[in-house]
Amino acid sequence: MSTEKILLLDGNSLAYRAFFALPLLTNEHGIHTNAVYGFTMMLQKIMDEENPTHMLVAFDAGKTTFRHSTFGDYKGGRQKTPPELSEQFPYIRKLIDAYGIKRYELEMYEADDIIGTLSKQADEKGQQVVIVSGDKDLTQLATDKTTVYITRKGITDIEKYTPEHVQEKYGLTPLQIIDMKGLMGDASDNIPGVPGVGEKTAIKLLKEHGSVEDLYKALDTVSGVKLKEKLIANEEQAIMSKALATIETAAPIQISIDDLSYTGPNMEEVIEVWKELAFKTLLEKSDYISEESETTEVAFEIVEKIDSTILDKVMSVHLEMYDGQYHTSELLGIALSDGEKGYFAPADIAFQSKDFCSWLENATNKKYLADSKATQAVSRKHNVNVHGVEFDLLLAAYIVNPAISSEDVAAIAKEFGYFNLLTNDSVYGKGAKKTAPEIEKIAEHAVRKARAIWDLKEKLEVKLEENEQYALYKEIELPLASILGTMESDGVLVDKQILVEMGHELNIKLRAIEQDIYALAGETFNINSPKQLGVILFEKIGLTPIKKTKTGYSTAADVLEKLASEHEIIEQILLYRQLGKLNSTYIEGLLKEIHEDDGKIHTRYQQALTSTGRLSSINPNLQNIPVRLEEGRKIRKAFVPSQPGWVMFAADYSQIELRVLAHMSKDENLVEAFNNDLDIHTKTAMDVFHVEQEAVTSDMRRAAKAVNFGIVYGISDYGLSQNLDITRKEAATFIENYLNSFPGVKGYMDDIVHDAKQTGYVTTILNRRRYLPEITSSNFNLRSFAERTAMNTPIQGSAADIIKKAMIDMAERLISENMQTKMLLQVHDELIFEAPPEEIAMLEKIVPEVMENAIKLIVPLKVDYAFGSSWYDTK
Repeated sequence: MSTEKILLLDGNSLAYRAFFALPLLTNEHGIHTNAVYGFTMMLQKIMDEENPTHMLVAFDAGKTTFRHSTFGDYKGGRQKTPPELSEQFPYIRKLIDAYGIKRYELEMYEADDIIGTLSKQADEKGQQVVIVSGDKDLTQLATDKTTVYITRKGITDIEKYTPEHVQEKYGLTPLQIIDMKGLMGDASDNIPGVPGVGEKTAIKLLKEHGSVEDLYKALDTVSGVKLKEKLIANEEQAIMSKALATIETAAPIQISIDDLSYTGPNMEEVIEVWKELAFKTLLEKSDYISEESETTEVAFEIVEKIDSTILDKVMSVHLEMYDGQYHTSELLGIALSDGEKGYFAPADIAFQSKDFCSWLENATNKKYLADSKATQAVSRKHNVNVHGVEFDLLLAAYIVNPAISSEDVAAIAKEFGYFNLLTNDSVYGKGAKKTAPEIEKIAEHAVRKARAIWDLKEKLEVKLEENEQYALYKEIELPLASILGTMESDGVLVDKQILVEMGHELNIKLRAIEQDIYALAGETFNINSPKQLGVILFEKIGLTPIKKTKTGYSTAADVLEKLASEHEIIEQILLYRQLGKLNSTYIEGLLKEIHEDDGKIHTRYQQALTSTGRLSSINPNLQNIPVRLEEGRKIRKAFVPSQPGWVMFAADYSQIELRVLAHMSKDENLVEAFNNDLDIHTKTAMDVFHVEQEAVTSDMRRAAKAVNFGIVYGISDYGLSQNLDITRKEAATFIENYLNSFPGVKGYMDDIVHDAKQTGYVTTILNRRRYLPEITSSNFNLRSFAERTAMNTPIQGSAADIIKKAMIDMAERLISENMQTKMLLQVHDELIFEAPPEEIAMLEKIVPEVMENAIKLIVPLKVDYAFGSSWYDTK
């Protein structure tokens, strides 16, 4: 018996099955990849299990086949192939080629016919055949030597059809499957069959008569008048349907079994395709990659000092720490690489090397870093200011693909096809199990990172140049990182006692509100228990339930807000929740973040996180301190100058996003309003409600403000109706009136969505990109979200560009004016400084001047400022 095994795959069928089995997946370039990924998973599983000696993937050559000459509507009525799937077929073919598998298609024939012809050839030679498809039609090809694998619900769930299995399942032979299709038809291929004859009837008739032809020879013996009438009326159609369902086993193919010899994949080529398509899971699990990572050595030595003999060339530098919270994490050592050899200095001697510290501070010595902000912040603890940063891996990767949110060098490197290092979790463990291994392992891990920085520099810089983003990287993000590092290490002083007293006051208020709630409810209960609260509100008090959950009544904030007018207890509950969160999250949270050594908070700015380019902050998040409640605003009283007698100075961009919208849309009405320094919300109310300025009421202005800012965020009629407590119809009319009043805005929104569908991304003023793969999705919700994002990102992102440029210009101006003032914080559109009183007059002049001229728009930027003894007093 032959030891050869032939594996024949139905390419079109498997691609379809994979596409619909998996959610839409896209890579960083917006290319849909779910069908390719699912196909790869199927292919890997089958190859691993079957170990074939010969392989072929057959494809349909086109829509027209020889069967259409028999029946013009063959496969008619099929839905058009989704474009998200069509675009993946070239990558599936590319993947098959990389695996070294033969693929074949034949004009006027289907993949089934190619498979049928080859399986018959192999069967006649006594060779074992495995056919893989998602189409049960191929079960007719099952023989003693040919097994047909049909994929079921998922991408790897397979049912194996042998003649025995076909008999067990249908009570028929494999060849009788053709007769069954002749009688019952096949809606998926638009094969008509005999109307009114289903699978059960067809099987019953075939068990009695054997074939369609024999059935018609013995029609007199068929019981059932109506069935007999149907069979008589559709005899020709039944014979034709059987012919349509019959797979051709003698197609004029130009290949034979001998041409299908398979020796294994070219893994280097396969890996390249996986990299191109960003198949991270496959890349990480690949034995090929793992072996490569384990065997690729990195030459390094552990040194007792970093002297001039090491530092006589351009170097990549990496400060190795346990985790990303570098303000508190222990420094384990410093690694350097020149692209060939690496060096590692343990933490206790790293900053003791005078040559190294001088080298870091000398701007003429070019350095490549993983995270220049972190390096700056940590180095300043050792009284070293880093200059001469030529490359920052974190920032370069973020600009090329803002979807990358990891700060781990290994994770970033993998995004760009570099696998020669491990993640921190692999080396140090996670959570409570985190521990430092022996120094040699730490050294190798750190040096591999330094080498990765070196190796990835050119690749990323080429990508930045291709995307026309090098200026954004070099002139904005890189210098800003140094400024942020200085701001973080300087920190902001917090008066601990003020927070403690606020916490005490809040607790007293909370207890009082608690008693009021109990009095209104008529009993005590756990206010923080949604279940108990639901019973009180909807059963005892009798309020109208709006929404239910699996565990009972919903008491979410949006539900309670709608019930506020029904009972005074609601307002008290909402206030109780707000003050409770204020106390636990912000008062207690901020107290935990105050560093004992200097009494300051050293927030950490995440420069490479948001998709829009906005900065965010953690440890603690200073951008989320609530300011709607007076109790929330008072938290800012605790943020004070670090030196006695100094003051806090805050400057805030006024309506920056609306001004950016005016610039981008070039809408004449918006531009005119800002150029004439009109109140934009009043102007909008005038235009939308068609009234003169004197007739604009506070409600009109409030509604105009909601739609002004809502438009920036791509608000829907539903969202606006919720904001203004009006009907969706009223909200839709309001938005329509707004867009009619500001036609330039409507044109901008239409154009930006159209362009995004063409390119797959949108850009800001400084060419920051955001990729939007879902913008062409067939899923309405995904597509709608992407369209709103397309409208909003250029506006939000450009506002981020402006304030980042302002921070750079402001830092340079403070130095050139030789001022003592320090930039402390950046929160949304606001910059906060601390300054000696004698410099306030100068700040009043230069801060608006610098911020308003950071980037020139066709409308003026406007900055409001104030100063006082605390951050709170600057408002």
